Amino acid sequence: MSNQIIKKFTFFTGIGYPLLAIKFIANHKQLWQYLIIPIIINIGVGITTYILLLNPSLNLFDTLTNNLIIWVDNAIDRLPEWSNILITILLFISQIFKIILFLILLTIIGFIIVQFGSILGAPWYGKLSEKLEILYTGKLEIIELNIIQDIFRAILFELKKLLLIIVVSIPLFLLNFIPAMGNFISLGGGIALTTTIICLDFFDATLERKRLHFRQKLKFVWGKFPTTAGFGLICLTLISIPLLNLIIIPLCVSAGTLLVCDKNR
Repeated sequence: MSNQIIKKFTFFTGIGYPLLAIKFIANHKQLWQYLIIPIIINIGVGITTYILLLNPSLNLFDTLTNNLIIWVDNAIDRLPEWSNILITILLFISQIFKIILFLILLTIIGFIIVQFGSILGAPWYGKLSEKLEILYTGKLEIIELNIIQDIFRAILFELKKLLLIIVVSIPLFLLNFIPAMGNFISLGGGIALTTTIICLDFFDATLERKRLHFRQKLKFVWGKFPTTAGFGLICLTLISIPLLNLIIIPLCVSAGTLLVCDKNR
């Protein structure tokens, strides 16, 4: 039976879709079987990513900070005694930067888990999205292709996402060399790009069944602003939380399916 269609779409409507997905999945226990294997895959990807990226990055930062403190300590030996406060200031600043680095790394790790987890868990996410759409709308819109075409489209989709990231990231990086405003524009652009990729990932299980081209998928994401912005930002926040990001991806795929179904109606 179809749920009541949400009439008014806003930024906060998009934020609410993960909660709507939790409620819907809780009420339809037949969907639970499609969550188990993707969660196991995500746990494997997450543990590997944390081991390979998080600890080495933080250890490297600590090493560089310690070397800098030693260099400053040796330098101030030749300065008045009051200059010892420089060490305290340096330690304080390093801790601030470490917290910022930690938050950035959590976001990057969450993003990596989504990319690899989505690829490895694609068959189960596809089934989850199909069953959810049938239960939510009472029908399933799908254009059948053979397995070779499916694989080709999946590879092409990932390559086009990568190309989009590269093409947009280069000018955003260069903006950082512009004093003051350049950094803020670059940060805003980076968040917009990441949110767009997140939306593409979590909408794709539904949009791909309609065999839309990559530009059409982008048009859907950008054309449904600000709802998709709210959805992308809340999903980005959820996948950046350690441990939670190992189990949250199926929920975000479900939320994306519900959003697409509502928007298409």
